[in-house]
Amino acid sequence: MNARVLDTKTSVKVVGSSGQISLGKEHAGRQVLIEEREPGVWLVRTALVIPENEAWLHTPQARQNLQQALAWAQANPPHESNPDVIFEELGNAEEKRHGKGRSK
Repeated sequence: MNARVLDTKTSVKVVGSSGQISLGKEHAGRQVLIEEREPGVWLVRTALVIPENEAWLHTPQARQNLQQALAWAQANPPHESNPDVIFEELGNAEEKRHGKGRSK
């Protein structure tokens, strides 16, 4: 069994007159969740907050689509191409689509 032992660190902090507690410079700029378990008992955890308009990126479907795209990219490495040939092919396809260039 692979048990993980957590080292509990306890420290005494003073809540300042503005209601703030310093957690230390190593946590500066981090976002945290603060749960009040009962009066006087708080659980502080670091958190990552995801904007609502980006939440879809963290769905199982988006993860699956990304994995498929990465697998395709690995199986189909980029190769050199000639833009002139590509433009010519596109132009020929456009002519065919509009019926131009037909023999009479």
